[in-house]
Amino acid sequence: MLGGAGALLGLAAGTAQAAEVSYATHCVPPAGITPVDGTSKVEITAPATAKVGDTVNVVWKFVQAASKNPNIIDLPADSVQPSGVLKAAGAQTADIAMQGPRKNPAIPKGGDMVLSDMTGSLKLTTAGEVTLTPDAYTVNAMSTDTKCTPTVTVPKAATIEVSPGAGGTSSTTPSPTDTASQSSSPSASTSPSDTASASASPSDGTGSGQTDFTGKEVDIPYTCQSPLGTKKATSPIQINAKKAGGSFDLTVQFKKSVMDSPADIPKGSVKPSMEVVLGGADKGTVHVEGPTNASDIKTGDPIEIPDLTGTYKPGASGSSTLSPGVLTISALGTTTTCKPDRTAVSLTLDTTQQASGASGGSSTSGGTSTGGSSSGGLAATGSGDHGALKALGLVAGTAVLLGAGVFTFMPGRRTR
Repeated sequence: MLGGAGALLGLAAGTAQAAEVSYATHCVPPAGITPVDGTSKVEITAPATAKVGDTVNVVWKFVQAASKNPNIIDLPADSVQPSGVLKAAGAQTADIAMQGPRKNPAIPKGGDMVLSDMTGSLKLTTAGEVTLTPDAYTVNAMSTDTKCTPTVTVPKAATIEVSPGAGGTSSTTPSPTDTASQSSSPSASTSPSDTASASASPSDGTGSGQTDFTGKEVDIPYTCQSPLGTKKATSPIQINAKKAGGSFDLTVQFKKSVMDSPADIPKGSVKPSMEVVLGGADKGTVHVEGPTNASDIKTGDPIEIPDLTGTYKPGASGSSTLSPGVLTISALGTTTTCKPDRTAVSLTLDTTQQASGASGGSSTSGGTSTGGSSSGGLAATGSGDHGALKALGLVAGTAVLLGAGVFTFMPGRRTR
């Protein structure tokens, strides 16, 4: 019954015990899916006896999750990861952080959620009876979270009799495992520099004969609004320019390597674009865009954001600055919009006003690629997979692009 769990129990602890409890649970899935009220059945394995100073490991086994996989998409193998909190009470009070590996069989639409065993540890500090009770848990599937919370008082699932021991401390802080990540993530941000530099390669764009201008790499913090909710992330971005008559051909690059794809993504399904913000002498924006993915992206393959290109036609004479602006990801009828929390100048150009230039408006000529939808909402194009897309806001392999992970894979380009 205990299987491999016994191997995880702390040294010097007594014989392992396992107890199962059931409790009513309210689960809140990603936006667009109706919350679920169900029953969680959990088995907690812990040592029956231990002494002060021991660090004991405990195992949380899901006999039954409170919610099933929505009848929308099949979840691929090894795409689901649970995390949660186990409450210690009695002689010692603590929250024990629990986490399981991203390990599961393929789960069909409407199928029972199969969740891996979670583990955590607790350093025992006080003699007496310590009880262990399951609390809230989160199911992370393809970069989206379903949060499940008890709606009743949960019965204790295990008890550890702690005897006095030499070297015990008064600390009640457990030694938790790491909490679950987003994507995979994916999806951790780095803090950008608070000082935005307005410098770039010296350029006059007019009389010096220079034609190529290299911008500075700047870290831009974004808040992304998708059909699945709001996420924050930071990406290093660089804007380069090449003089073409009185205008400039722009190339916007996302730097550093990308995350691996958690699922298959079909070719031609994802298209990025950005509004580059003008400042200094000129005002307005320049639209740049990239091509859709030219080939299928297989599970485990890297995801890259291609170069975004467009043409900047100056609307004023003087020193004009270019900064990363709003980023848009369009895919299969859905749109995710990422707005910079603050921006920084990547490139400064000496410009000469052109007829019908950008000043105060948008310079949109350019954009060397085509394809992809720029629709502003979820598709409502009938039944089948598109109806499912409307309900969930993702389709199979594009989940990481349309939902919580749309910016988890940012920055989106290998350093060249």
